[in-house]
Amino acid sequence: MPAFSLNTGTQTAPLLELRQVVKDFGGLRAVDRCSFAVCQGTITALIGPNGAGKTTLFNLITGFLKPDGGSIWFQGRRIDGQPSHKIVRLGILRTFQVPRELEAMTVLENLLLVPAGQTGERPWAVWLLPRRVAREEQALRRQAGQVLEFLGLVHLADAPAGSLSTGQKKLLELGRTLMASPSLVLLDEPGAGVNPTLMNLLAGHIRSLCRERGITFLIIAHDMELVMRLCDPIVVLDHGSVIAQGAPDEVRHNPEVVRAYLGGPV
Repeated sequence: MPAFSLNTGTQTAPLLELRQVVKDFGGLRAVDRCSFAVCQGTITALIGPNGAGKTTLFNLITGFLKPDGGSIWFQGRRIDGQPSHKIVRLGILRTFQVPRELEAMTVLENLLLVPAGQTGERPWAVWLLPRRVAREEQALRRQAGQVLEFLGLVHLADAPAGSLSTGQKKLLELGRTLMASPSLVLLDEPGAGVNPTLMNLLAGHIRSLCRERGITFLIIAHDMELVMRLCDPIVVLDHGSVIAQGAPDEVRHNPEVVRAYLGGPV
């Protein structure tokens, strides 16, 4: 099994749970008593019109923001209010709508920098623990090589990350999350600016990682075709509150969703 692989299986116990979460920005309530659960081994979509509170929820889950009310639970442990670096160590990773690659570094270097606690990060380790540092570097290079092969980016390993296309940068962002051995990956608009061919490739990788490696995904997306094809269940937000959740067919025909998100009549 590849080094970046995690747990296998398709358990359905709640992995992530939001309970009556509230977030205010001055007089604006961006998240209003929001409650839903993400079950382990699923690809869950989080959809809604612009301004519905989707990215704010991602920021609350990953510790970039603190909620003003309610609670957030991961693997039965309350995590709201914890700093982002601690949330990462718990196994929650995220990507951003606009990729945040280190442009001047190579694709391979972008991957190698991800794992925390590397012995070689300590200035004295190179002199006092050279064999340990070398072993770790070799293991990380093997892991990075497996990730690049899985994503189809081996031929770009030595290319500057800033030279990649938008779709390739999205693949690189997914690769960076894999280097951190995630249990839950939050993807913010993975299809934005990506051509259909690369989007199909990315969707295939997400499906494979979920089904074969046990990684759970929570995805913000506006591409309804992608959502309906890839995700189950779907959670729908409007004005910071959950207005519907369920299987794609249930959500597609829900009158509140049609009115609030799809723009049709009730």
